[in-house]
Amino acid sequence: MPLTFVLDPPMTPGLRDGVLDLWTDVSNAGGAVGFVAPVSREVVRPELLRHLTAMTEGRTRLLAGYDAQGRVAATAFLTFNTHRLMRHWLWLYTVMVHPRHQGKGYGRDLLAAAAEAARGIEGVEAIRLTCRGGLGLEHFYGSCGYKEVGRVPGAIRVAPGDDRDDITMLLPLG
Repeated sequence: MPLTFVLDPPMTPGLRDGVLDLWTDVSNAGGAVGFVAPVSREVVRPELLRHLTAMTEGRTRLLAGYDAQGRVAATAFLTFNTHRLMRHWLWLYTVMVHPRHQGKGYGRDLLAAAAEAARGIEGVEAIRLTCRGGLGLEHFYGSCGYKEVGRVPGAIRVAPGDDRDDITMLLPLG
């Protein structure tokens, strides 16, 4: 059964906790979403609060994907540029699909829903995101229409002696 995507769902304690659990579970399953396993909810919580603050300030929008049981199964945060010369594109951050739902095409569905949401925002012509090298993520994003437009070798230090490339991807919405 496909996920149901909602842009700007009402922020309830259940949604907040669902996103926190999703982020923790994805991180602990090896997902490249800003943390290295093992990680606890308490470690993830401050980063989620930064995202929620940006949402309250109107700088970020949440796209949430719900499974058939109504649980948060996927998310992406669409973040606007504040620089006046870069307002024609936005960032896509914290793209996650719960490990129990991976391999079902939901990542592609999430990216398609994010592109559709971005197309509905006046003046937005493209989406940029970054991903961690070494996991093949750039190939997945490439198969979804994103093009690699930049790479900084060794910019992400996962552990001592384990540096990964920071890869920038772009999806034109035209």
